[in-house]
Amino acid sequence: MTHLATMLATAIPAASAQSTPAETVRDVAYLVAAFLFIFGLKKLRSPKTARHGNALAATGMLVAILATYLAADPGAIWWAIATMILGSGIGAALAWRVQMTQMPQMVAMFNGFGGLASALVVGGEWMKAAFEGGLARPDALAMIGVSALIGCVTFSGSVVAAGKLHGAISGKPIKIPAQLVVNGACLSLAILCIVLMVTTGGAWWPLALVIVLALGLGVTLTLPIGGADMPVMVSLLNSYSGLAAAAAGFVVDYNKALIVSGALVGASGLILTAIMCKAMNRSLANVLFAGVGTADSTGSAGVSVEGKTVKSADADDAAIILDAAQRLMIVPGYGMAVAQAQHAVRELADALQERGVTVMYGVHPVAGRMPGHMNVLLAEADIPYEQLLDLDQANSEIDTCDVAMVIGANDVVNPAARHDQSSPIFGMPILDVDKAGTCFVLKRSLGAGYAGVDNELFFGDRTLMVFGDAKQTLQAILAALKVL
Repeated sequence: MTHLATMLATAIPAASAQSTPAETVRDVAYLVAAFLFIFGLKKLRSPKTARHGNALAATGMLVAILATYLAADPGAIWWAIATMILGSGIGAALAWRVQMTQMPQMVAMFNGFGGLASALVVGGEWMKAAFEGGLARPDALAMIGVSALIGCVTFSGSVVAAGKLHGAISGKPIKIPAQLVVNGACLSLAILCIVLMVTTGGAWWPLALVIVLALGLGVTLTLPIGGADMPVMVSLLNSYSGLAAAAAGFVVDYNKALIVSGALVGASGLILTAIMCKAMNRSLANVLFAGVGTADSTGSAGVSVEGKTVKSADADDAAIILDAAQRLMIVPGYGMAVAQAQHAVRELADALQERGVTVMYGVHPVAGRMPGHMNVLLAEADIPYEQLLDLDQANSEIDTCDVAMVIGANDVVNPAARHDQSSPIFGMPILDVDKAGTCFVLKRSLGAGYAGVDNELFFGDRTLMVFGDAKQTLQAILAALKVL
């Protein structure tokens, strides 16, 4: 706190000596917004404090927006307020209507719109300079090109990612001939165009080419990404949107709020991307270019695959075993999101806890379709944060559990990751649910996960498959449990 006070004491007089009072207040407000962003990000580290962190960061953004108006052109401020109200209304309406299962698509589009906004901002600055004869600074022209490049890549890439997540585009990796050569050529040409824009003093045609090349590059970078790797791609696109905003900040009168907030988003997105790659024991290059995955994770229901036989159970069997259990580990996956079964999970857990069962939740970092997807769903059902365990915490408890219940998860519980060197998921840290006394797998079918490989767990000696819709199955188990 002493260091913060020193920064404020030295920054405010310096700003006052060179700025108008309105600009001084604006710069101080930007500093306050920056600290709110930082504290908000820090609180996002834990599900227990994530909502508070999100509120802090949102407050910081509101402070930054209002501060920008202080030094804005009085003749344009009402237009700015009107567009802010319009944009906020559209965003709120869309967010209110989006189902929790569609949250990954919405996050992907948020990233895309962030990149597009940065590209539009620098494009507007270029047009303003072209009509007024300003913006001759080479550094500003370079940042216009960089922001347009990253912003347009983010936008088109996010549209493709949202389409894959929504099913409008196949989740299967779609490779193009000479993919690396094409991507490298597009990026090289885009960089050359930025150089030409700087050397020509801001000619329009290099910027137009940068935009076209960037939009194409976003598509060619994202199409080859399989469904199994989409959480990583969403994180990476989030980072791109921040970098585009930071670059735009250097163009718009060195706007401190844009530079700081963009840098924070860019850095945090890259860190999250690294964490997600580590959770799959794969490099970013492997994620971007290996093309791991299938079109979908569904398949026809059945009890045998290539001669392998599974042991199945019904809701009554599951209820009897759960009634005798003392410790239960629940492992949610995307199937829980599809079935919207999070509230049914909470109801069953409450009933079991009333009978003295200790209930925990093992959450894999890449479960679902985006980072934190399962945490969001479980939080919606008001499941206590203290019961949520990360990968290492859950694995330290699983072998003491009488029952592990897997709800729609697939690749993140596949034992092949531990020993099958030919498997595309070999080496990926998994939740060791096969080490529990009994493992129930609630799933519609024996279909492979997004990595495209059969799950050895389904055929394990301790595994019982409970086929059907997860929500309906959980409700049937609860009903059977009540009559025991």
